[in-house]
Amino acid sequence: MSVNNKAPFSVVTYKRILFVLIKLSIVLGASYFVYNKLTHNETLDFNFLLNSLHEHNIITIKNMVLLILLSVINWGLECFKWKVLVSNFTPISFTEAIEQSLGALTASIMTPNRIGEYGAKAIYFKKPFRKKVLGLTLIGNLSQLLITIMLGSIGLAYFVYQFQQEVDYDKIAAFVIISITIIYLLFSFQPHKKISIKGYSFQRLKNFTKKLHQKTIVFSILLALFRYLVFAHQFYFLLILFRIEASYITAMALITSMYIISSALPTIFIFDAVIKGSIAVWLFSFINANELTIVVITTLMWLLNFALPSVFGSYFVLNFKMNFSDPAT
Repeated sequence: MSVNNKAPFSVVTYKRILFVLIKLSIVLGASYFVYNKLTHNETLDFNFLLNSLHEHNIITIKNMVLLILLSVINWGLECFKWKVLVSNFTPISFTEAIEQSLGALTASIMTPNRIGEYGAKAIYFKKPFRKKVLGLTLIGNLSQLLITIMLGSIGLAYFVYQFQQEVDYDKIAAFVIISITIIYLLFSFQPHKKISIKGYSFQRLKNFTKKLHQKTIVFSILLALFRYLVFAHQFYFLLILFRIEASYITAMALITSMYIISSALPTIFIFDAVIKGSIAVWLFSFINANELTIVVITTLMWLLNFALPSVFGSYFVLNFKMNFSDPAT
């Protein structure tokens, strides 16, 4: 009589199987998200997108090389910014920064406001470092938001002046004063520890930021600036390819206005017309740009800077390995 000596699966084995399934679901989910956005887009038919690219002779070696190069530079700067931030507590190579940034993009592309990026980046590090990673991710995103607000404010001011838009300055002034007051109070007083952003209380964020090297924060903001200039000019290059007539200053004012309004929504509606449709379509209607052409350009920007990098990020997600036997993971 034979006895079956095979031991049942261990807990670690079950965890490994579950982790593989999670990785597959992330990649398949991200792939379906990109596919669905292209083929079931209510504002843009996929065949029209292809016809528009052919009509304007966009798909040439020269154009595609330059557009993809700008996307590579864009994400290269983001990855380098991440490397600089993480170097405050542990050194990582540029290759590791690329893996973590693109892997986090793939994991977060389906989540609202890419909130999944925080958890995705944290999982690359051992437990003692994960709270720091959350803080660094937040600081990296805030540095990008700061540049968006600074340049966008200039562009928006020019847009209002150039196109004689009526703005309720009293409401804007009240909003700015209230915002500054709230931020000051949150960062100045201890009782607000229960209020947090991405799991970080304001006081903890303040203390965490103080521990970072000042050069790191300044360098992070500079890299965010360079990155902003890259994708803003990528948008401008597409305007040229699609023969949208506008001076450089006007075009950049509209582009920067688009980004700051997109970042502010739904926090504040400066212009009531914004809620009636796409921000980009509304803004570029002031220079009589074709509505569908602007939708094509914004779709291409999304493809070049989110969909395409997420494809490479899928490779990093599938190849990511976690040591389940290590209690510190």
